[in-house]
Amino acid sequence: MSGRPKIFEEEEVISKAAALFWLKGYEASSTEELLVAMGIGKGSFYLAFKGGKRELFEKVLTSVSKKELKQLRDKLAIADNQVEVIKNLFRSIGLASKETNEKGCLFGHTIADFSARDLALTNIAAQHLQQLEEIFHQVILQASEKEQLKTNEDPQLLASHLITMWNGLGISRRISSQSGSLSPLIEMQLKVLL
Repeated sequence: MSGRPKIFEEEEVISKAAALFWLKGYEASSTEELLVAMGIGKGSFYLAFKGGKRELFEKVLTSVSKKELKQLRDKLAIADNQVEVIKNLFRSIGLASKETNEKGCLFGHTIADFSARDLALTNIAAQHLQQLEEIFHQVILQASEKEQLKTNEDPQLLASHLITMWNGLGISRRISSQSGSLSPLIEMQLKVLL
């Protein structure tokens, strides 16, 4: 006899779990808190996520990565000026609410928290950031080829600079969490894309 069928939409509960993990972090998010946040019972949870909290977190990372990268690619696909889309991505960090900034970057935190103990989770987070860097690289490369940028810096070096800036902001935004407090710094750093 098989277990009871699940009566929830997996993507929906993963999204709810993501909000809690992002707010509190992996360790501080108890299974009980996750069950309440997701609105499911313990039986349904372990039926859907046989690996428990760790499997859920892996699915959260994969889901959030897929969603965020798709949103960025969709914006770029319809943009007249793709470089401005990238700049606005950074500017959105400076303009984010205190509550959002205090959460920082889910992927950067995952690498910091798991690099010494869970290579699989670390790799998922690292792959997300590598894909983000590759998007930066492609946008800068195309803009350079169209002579839309004044800079003569290597597009790959600029992309690496941007992902390093992104990673640094993931921490800095938790320290200087007031909306607008990082905006002048972000604008200064974005001058590499003139």
